[in-house]
Amino acid sequence: MLDAFSKVVEQADKKGSYLSGEEINALSAMVADSNKRLDIVNRLTSNASSIVANAYRSLVAERPQIFNAGGACFHNRNQAACIRDLGFILRYVTYSVLAGDASTMDDRCLNGLRETYQALGTPGDAVASGIQKMKDAAIAIANDPKGITKGDCSQLIAELASYFDRAASAVV
Repeated sequence: MLDAFSKVVEQADKKGSYLSGEEINALSAMVADSNKRLDIVNRLTSNASSIVANAYRSLVAERPQIFNAGGACFHNRNQAACIRDLGFILRYVTYSVLAGDASTMDDRCLNGLRETYQALGTPGDAVASGIQKMKDAAIAIANDPKGITKGDCSQLIAELASYFDRAASAVV
């Protein structure tokens, strides 16, 4: 996994050039936002089990046919796998927020996930719906202004949302 700093250095090195003013400014902005990133990651990590459990419960209520007898996720092990996978996705979203980069999530979490669900007969749109539910909860938690670094977090929240969107589109 390359963090934003390593990526910029690697790209400059490949070109055999110094860092541009634009690249330095972008990294400076990232440093300025680092406490906000840590706040978001801490909040999501601290609330991970409830984010996943609530998304799962909501998904079961929304699509009972998948979880009832004959549905793709009827058996206990399939239900446990669904909860586990939602947890994995949330964990990789937090890694992406911390690094400011989704490459690790792409490589270690999302790569081949759609094909896995297709092979198991699990509807990708149902998984995407569960991811959307986690996204909504995560944004609400991350946007709570109590006890976090002051400042505009709209760009970080948009970034957070984009990681969930990336995960949801990877499964359908």
